[in-house]
Amino acid sequence: MPVPNSPESGDPLVFISAAEPSADLHGAALIRATLRACPSARFVGIAGPRMAEAGCWPIHDMTRRSAMLLSAVGLIGRAVRVMRSSVRCVRRYPFDGAVVIDSPALHLRLAGRLRAAGLPVLYYIAPQLWAWGAQRIGRLRRRTDRVAVIFPFEKEYFTSRGVNATYVGHPLFDHLRREAVDPQKVKATRDGGHPVIALLPGSRKHVAREVFPGQLEVARRIEQAYPSATFGVSVANAQVGGVIADELARTPLTVTQHAGRHTELIAAADLVLVASGTTTLEVAYHRKPMIVVYNASPLVYQLLGRWLIRSRHLSLPNILAGREIVPEFMPYYTSTEPIADRALELLQDQAKANEMSAALAEVVEPLMSQDASGNVAQLLLEMVRSSDGYRNRRLT
Repeated sequence: MPVPNSPESGDPLVFISAAEPSADLHGAALIRATLRACPSARFVGIAGPRMAEAGCWPIHDMTRRSAMLLSAVGLIGRAVRVMRSSVRCVRRYPFDGAVVIDSPALHLRLAGRLRAAGLPVLYYIAPQLWAWGAQRIGRLRRRTDRVAVIFPFEKEYFTSRGVNATYVGHPLFDHLRREAVDPQKVKATRDGGHPVIALLPGSRKHVAREVFPGQLEVARRIEQAYPSATFGVSVANAQVGGVIADELARTPLTVTQHAGRHTELIAAADLVLVASGTTTLEVAYHRKPMIVVYNASPLVYQLLGRWLIRSRHLSLPNILAGREIVPEFMPYYTSTEPIADRALELLQDQAKANEMSAALAEVVEPLMSQDASGNVAQLLLEMVRSSDGYRNRRLT
């Protein structure tokens, strides 16, 4: 698909790639921030609907079929085709630079191909090599020109290993600061009964399938101790909704579904049972006591994961704190009884719940003072404006 119009002298042309819905959201914010600083900039690339709405010309959309870990195997063939098409695109048109967002399984490879095609590459939301897969640091160093990291400790980790890294802040908090909580919806949820338990099984179908049944088992234990408890589940998308509907049909527990948005559910909750991932930081932003779970295959972990994972803690709040401040049951569990025991402990001991809330506030505070999108936009424009293609067009 051709890019719209030919670039005029001084108009930066940027290839951008995001393969998952969360990256599509952050990519859209980056595009808008860049256009505020440089209205003549144009973006083309692998983009979801949010990036297209922000002004990107999409040549592919991988966000509708995103996956992670071993579930991505079925997408390998398509990813190869998308990479080849992307390289043809950047060789055909005078791009000044490229930015790839998260998704290292795709973007470490794509970054190498884009750089081999002559483009300077900015990697936004660096691979979590400090947690697992540290052997990939050489690839990241060779295949990128700039790396925008979202956690304060990452700058030292990457720069000490020869990566040109800059801390920009976490884009999630830019979004959360703009998102108003509806007090009426919060009140309506809390009026249903106490305590309020939020179930967040994630936005990926395979994760929800692994995590949600266990969350329901824990919820049943809570209901036995608290018959007036209210339970709500976040339904992130239609794919996850199918998994949730199937599981709810098999349980006598009454669980209210919150489709598309879980802000008010989190704000109303006394306790959150959450799948491991970025959503744990959203829960931390609201200072809510939580228990983090993930239930991967024990066989896969024993054969592969235990040799790759290097982080002492696996959930983001604990990684950032450098200690366990929230209970985490990862990368798998064989029984939900210990999870239910910790949940009841937090519900019964308000002092412990308050202590966790205070610790979460300390963790997220340093992440909330940055304008991640604006900072990355400046990095991108600095990189683009120093590229040979851009300088040559300015001289002609």
